[in-house]
Order: sequence, then C-alpha cells, then structure tokens
Amino acid sequence: MSLRNPTRRRWLKAGALLAPTATLAASPMPVRPAVSPQELAADEGYWQSVAAQYDIKRDVAMMDNAYWGSMSRPVMEAYQRHVADANHGNSYYGRLQFPAEFESARQRAALALGVSADEIAFTRGATEALQILISGYNRLQPGDVVLCADIDYDNMITTMHWLKQRRGVEVVSIAMPEPASYEAVIDSYAQAMARYPRLKLMLLTHVNHRNGMVLPVAEISRMARERGIDAIVDTAHGFGQLDMRIPDLHADFAGINLHKWIGAPVGVGAIYIRRGRVRAVDPYMGEDDRGDVRTRVHTGTLNFAAYVTLPLALDLHEQVGVAYKQARLARLRNRWLDAVRDVSGLELLASSDPRLSSAIASFRLRGRTSMADNNALARRLLKEHGVFTVPRDGLAAGACVRATPSIFTSEAQVDRLSEALRRVAT
Repeated sequence: MSLRNPTRRRWLKAGALLAPTATLAASPMPVRPAVSPQELAADEGYWQSVAAQYDIKRDVAMMDNAYWGSMSRPVMEAYQRHVADANHGNSYYGRLQFPAEFESARQRAALALGVSADEIAFTRGATEALQILISGYNRLQPGDVVLCADIDYDNMITTMHWLKQRRGVEVVSIAMPEPASYEAVIDSYAQAMARYPRLKLMLLTHVNHRNGMVLPVAEISRMARERGIDAIVDTAHGFGQLDMRIPDLHADFAGINLHKWIGAPVGVGAIYIRRGRVRAVDPYMGEDDRGDVRTRVHTGTLNFAAYVTLPLALDLHEQVGVAYKQARLARLRNRWLDAVRDVSGLELLASSDPRLSSAIASFRLRGRTSMADNNALARRLLKEHGVFTVPRDGLAAGACVRATPSIFTSEAQVDRLSEALRRVAT
C-alpha cells in the first residue's frame, strides 16, 4: 500500500504508530531450503534468519509464547499502514472500502483453514468463537448431559457449566490420566460416552494450554458422531502450530485463533460451523436467521486493520510452512525436556508420545502442586535466571508452570531454561 498520500505520510512520520525506522527496511522471510522438516528444524542459521524478522524482547529468555504470537516486521508494517488508512479514510473507508477487504480476508482464511468461506465467520479470538458455539448450541433438552475435561480452557469450562442454567442439562467433567497415553486418553472419553447415555455435547480441546497435550480429536469425534454426540473443538492452540486443517478434526464446530500461531494482529479469530449444521447454533441475540454463519456473530465495530492484515500473515506463515514450524517447535521443546529428565526434584508434565506432543510443555517442583508454589517458581526463574514462563492452574493433579518456545526462539534460550531448572530443582 502506497504512502504517497501526504496526510498519511505526515502522520506516519510523526511516529504515532510506526516502529523504529529501521523496521521499514526489513528483508522478507528467508527462502526455505528444499530439505525435510526434520532437517530444517536443526538448521540454527535458517531459524536465526527467521528470528531476525521479529522485534522481540531479548533481555530475558521469552518462554511464554502461547499467550499470543508476535507479528513479524512485514506484518507489523502492513498493520501500521492499514491503521493509517482506516484513520485517514474514517467512515468513508469503513463503509465503502473495508467490507470488500474484510470479505477477501475471510476467503483467504477459509482457504488456509481448508473449508469454504460460507462455513466461517470472523471473531475476535477463539474464546469469543467458542462462547458463541457453546451458548448457542440448541440441540439440548433438560436432562441431557454435556461433557468437559480438566484440560479445557477456563472460560470454556465456565460456559459449559452455564448450560445447566440455560438448557437445564447435567454437566459432567472428567480428568485426563497422568501420565497420559494415547490409548488411555481416548478411553477416558469412550468410558464417559458409555457411562452417560444422554450425553449430547462434548467440548474437546485440541491442544490444551496447561500442559500442551494434543488430544486425539479426530478419533474421539468419530466415536462421538457414531453415538449421535456433537463435539465443539477448541483449536486455539492447534491450527497454525500443528500440520492440520479444520476438516482433519472430523467435528462440525470449532473455535479458532489466528493471532497465536499464525502471527496475525491480536484480536483475530474465527468460528467454524460445517455446512448444513448452522441451525444447530442460535443466531446471535435475535439476529435474522438466514442460515448464514455470520448471523451467529455480532461483534460491532471491528479493528479494521487487524483483519485486513490477516492475508499477509497467512502468506508468511505458509512461506515458512506449518510442517516446518511444527518440527522446529518439537525440537526446541524436546531439547529442554531431555536436558532435565534426570532431575529428580522436577516433575515434567509432557508426553513422550509425539502424537500427544505440542510446543507447549509444563513442569513443577516435585510435590509442589499449589498455585502459590508455582507462582513462586515462575517468579524465581525470572528474577534469578532471566527466564520468563507462566504458571497455570486447573489440572486435576495440581498447578504447574508452562514453557512455550516460538519459531524465533533459539536453542541457546531453551538451554537457558533447562539450566535454570537444574539449579532451582536441586
């Protein structure tokens, strides 16, 4: 987008939104070598050139990259230009230009997700998408059963329990086995399906934010469908991190984040409802039901620039390649985990089965399961060792501390984490 407009150029020059001038000259993402994902995962030089495209705080080892994903410089610059365009055009832009750009972004997102555009609508994140799906799901009768688990996201558990008030259902919660195995996790859901014949709806968290376990969603969804049970999938941490697309989940409903692992501006997500199922979810607060997924969402005035920037973020995400991202993240995760497996004072909450593994993994000092214990541990890692992590609560087995690398994380930074853990646990 041109900066020739003098008003916009003066505004940008004033520095209202622009990052340091040096970022304007940022080089494009490096060309990916023609090697396998596993080979490229070990190429520290390539990943350093990727990391060079990000302005990231360097005075600490940033090991909490599951909150949201920083934008690369090209995405940040595009976002700033789009903010300037919207600010310059005001309602003229918002009413006449933005709608077509918004629809173009929706088409681009649908392509990346592997679905049709008429199956998705934009939201401000996965939380909003999932609250809409859960609260609006209208195939429940009083006495029916809905299911959630200890690995599910806090707000989603709250919304599932709210269905007792809204729909008169029984809410059942299960806990994942620890240590988890692929078969035991699937069996936990199979047992719940057998135990509750009136089970009608399940919340499935694709990659949970507490210990990073990847749920075998496709297998569980297929079992559920055979029994007439619907699944709403929380793939906030799945899409963009794992080499998959939405149809691979074999579920009719999903909430999606586009600002965690894609690197889009914060505040961009999507709701997915498989074609033919839209009327299983109520229109939003009395919206006219036209059988359009977009009538299930009503956010109001949007962050115009965030959505218009999304196509570029998706382009750069695909330029690096999700299979290559997944392999790199797995290498970094396994590097710090393997380095501390022999530390007796440390309890690792991370599966060794690659089918259950993501970039996210957690730990705690052995026997220290309270939130206070793990808050203290995270503070100590930061204060004494310059490693930034985040405590998490909610697992049936107790609280923990979460560590998550990103594609701009170096091996030296994860080594800093493992060295710090050795010191605090001995």
